[in-house]
Amino acid sequence: MLDLAKREAGEYTALKEIAEHQGISVKYLEQIITALCRAGYLKSQRGSQGGYRLTKTAAEYTVGDILRVTEGELAPVSCLEDINNQCSRFDRCATVNFWQGLYDSINNYVDSITLADLL
Repeated sequence: MLDLAKREAGEYTALKEIAEHQGISVKYLEQIITALCRAGYLKSQRGSQGGYRLTKTAAEYTVGDILRVTEGELAPVSCLEDINNQCSRFDRCATVNFWQGLYDSINNYVDSITLADLL
């Protein structure tokens, strides 16, 4: 995403070029790109002038949004992944407040930084 954010608005970039810049395999990048396209974060175009580009400005993407699409929930423990905690021990858990505080801190931090900030 950062590699694409560095490009001119509307400019398409080939997957191979992104992979080379980032030092990762095209196969691995395809998996990431697919998720980002499904989420509506990227637009693709086929052909010799094709590739991928952002659908919004760099300032409109938070790091948290991108991480949640590519990595899933950022919860430090699985019981916090659901909106309503499903854990049978929730009411008597001595550590749930600690984990919730950590989760809130993580979300607040990654949601406060945009691609534009990283540029």
